[in-house]
Amino acid sequence: MTILADFRAERIRASEVTLNVALGGAGPPLLLLHGYPQTHAMWHKIAPALAADFTVIAPDLRGYGDSDKPPGDHEHATYSKRAMARDVAGLMSILGFERFAVAGHDRGARVTHRLCLDYPARVTRAAVLDIAPTYTMFATADKEFGEAYYHWFFLSQPYDLPERLIGADPEYYLRTKIARWSRNPGVFTEAALGEYLRCFRDPATIHATCEDYRAAASIDLVHDVADLERRIACPLLVLWGAKSFIGKKYDVLAVWREHAADVRGRGLPCGHYLAEEAPEETCAELRRFFLEA
Repeated sequence: MTILADFRAERIRASEVTLNVALGGAGPPLLLLHGYPQTHAMWHKIAPALAADFTVIAPDLRGYGDSDKPPGDHEHATYSKRAMARDVAGLMSILGFERFAVAGHDRGARVTHRLCLDYPARVTRAAVLDIAPTYTMFATADKEFGEAYYHWFFLSQPYDLPERLIGADPEYYLRTKIARWSRNPGVFTEAALGEYLRCFRDPATIHATCEDYRAAASIDLVHDVADLERRIACPLLVLWGAKSFIGKKYDVLAVWREHAADVRGRGLPCGHYLAEEAPEETCAELRRFFLEA
């Protein structure tokens, strides 16, 4: 299902999982990848406007929303960003798009980073929203990082400690988490928040999202270390919340210029949730970047 206006929802088998996918618009393909603890519904304020110029494809990542939620494995490879990138690359092939643009927020931006490295011939342009590279963030972790991003260490604890604690009151956890990361009160619509809560109440979602973070602290780092000398080849747009931890902690453009050849971007007047806190600015930046010749 989808709450995106004038979009249709389809279930499409891609790689080893079936993804819930919202599809709309016409024109060159633009893949939108959501973050934690949300679903593709996070794009609801900007996807309809982008659909005026692009064929917009907005899936729920594996483990999230209404997509399949396979159990984790001891290496956490099931929820590696490589596996998630393989999913969406397969999805785009099934839809007939061998080359495409992609924008990702939060966890979806980490999938975008891996997608650019594993499928460089397929990604024409990429945008990452409010992240620094996973390797960089772990390498620079300090007290400030631990207080702001405590969930990186909590969710990556061995099964099933975080699952049990979150599962005791998933609604409280989700509402508290997104409220603390946003900086503009009242930005989450009831329709979007209802979708996040509906999906997050599922114990399989809680487990899958913990596995996502376990992968980030283990197998994703193995992959990232192996690719430290590689750079994203396509043009990269980097956007971040000027009031977010990322915006305050890092010289965001300088960090990404260590990982990509062609980087541009800026901070927006919001916290972590750019597409919901600053939808007009976010949409304008994405539209301008992806329409460039």
